[in-house]
Amino acid sequence: MPTVNIAPAQGWAPGAAPIAAPGTGVALFAEGLDHPRWLYVLPNGDVLVAESNAPPKPDDSSGIKGWVMGLVMKRAGAGVPSANRITLLRDSNGDGVVDLRTALLDGLSSPFGMALVGNDLYVANSDAVLRFPYTPGETRINSAGTKVIDLPAGAINHHWTKNLIASPDGSKLYVTVGSNSNVAERGMAVEAERAAIWEVDIASGKHRIFASGLRNPNGLAWQPDSGMLWTVVNERDELGSDLVPDYLTSVKDGGFYGWPYSYYGQHVDERVTPPRPDLVALAISPDFALGPHTGSLGLVSSVGSNLPAPFVNGMFIGQHGSWNRQPHSGYKVIFVPFSHGQPATDSPLDVLTGFLSEDGKAYGRPVGVVIDKQGALLVADDVGNVIWRVSAARK
Repeated sequence: MPTVNIAPAQGWAPGAAPIAAPGTGVALFAEGLDHPRWLYVLPNGDVLVAESNAPPKPDDSSGIKGWVMGLVMKRAGAGVPSANRITLLRDSNGDGVVDLRTALLDGLSSPFGMALVGNDLYVANSDAVLRFPYTPGETRINSAGTKVIDLPAGAINHHWTKNLIASPDGSKLYVTVGSNSNVAERGMAVEAERAAIWEVDIASGKHRIFASGLRNPNGLAWQPDSGMLWTVVNERDELGSDLVPDYLTSVKDGGFYGWPYSYYGQHVDERVTPPRPDLVALAISPDFALGPHTGSLGLVSSVGSNLPAPFVNGMFIGQHGSWNRQPHSGYKVIFVPFSHGQPATDSPLDVLTGFLSEDGKAYGRPVGVVIDKQGALLVADDVGNVIWRVSAARK
């Protein structure tokens, strides 16, 4: 059994808020949401939020270990039913507070990633990518949508969150598909095309594995200097509090990143049988370690941000925190400065902290991060059921 150190979900007291970095301020953008996980900003400034949680996974909760994990998730605030909805939030007067809220889409299946390409809105459900027609400014989509491609799911669907991002030219989607286990303890047959990032051709619906060996990739972002795709990955459990580091990395076409046979490059995981030294020899070392069990999920480039130095060139990361480390790690939003297309420091900078109480309870847990049309950073908080807005402090 792994280390279990839960931060029980408590929520925010009225008027309370996380702590913003010097030179910035934080305020409520929206509240009263239902487990907000992921964010997307439309060209007109409307903000989409996926109110979502895990789909039914009957075969992933069997046995004593599954029962214990169910209790852990419930206490950590992740045991609520999925709203299965994408809500549109509009700040009509630009004052940094939502004044219009509508259900843009509902009846989905644990939605997560979103991307607009032309007049088509793509949504990554837990089991498929769907396409919906979108008219700029509309507040409700009544179309049932069209399935673009099925995604690995089923009665286990261990890592259910599926994110996506469009290629710069709009011809392809890149879709994250997490592993179906911790370290392939169910065998590799159930891991077919998982622990990977897919490249999906929008016109044909055909796909290929763009990169593999990524245990649970979530956030995706394009790095403007290099044009490379970057991701954040949650690594494996049950090796103690200090292994294995979650990481931020560029994603190489055809690259293999080790899972399940090795971690952080070519460090062999002896638990995995049969071993594959041939694949370990190919494993790419990630670009930047984020610390063990940080639950790094959200990722967005600083392009378009108006936050002050030192937050002007790099990547913002939402760290959801984890239940399996002593002491707790994550539970904050950080920034990794970049230079010439690569991380420019060994130590990320704190952007938003204060999500944990002194006695270890969780006021909130950051997930998705985006830059809004005015250049502020929006942060989805699925325990606080709010969205925070971080902007440059007024002078």
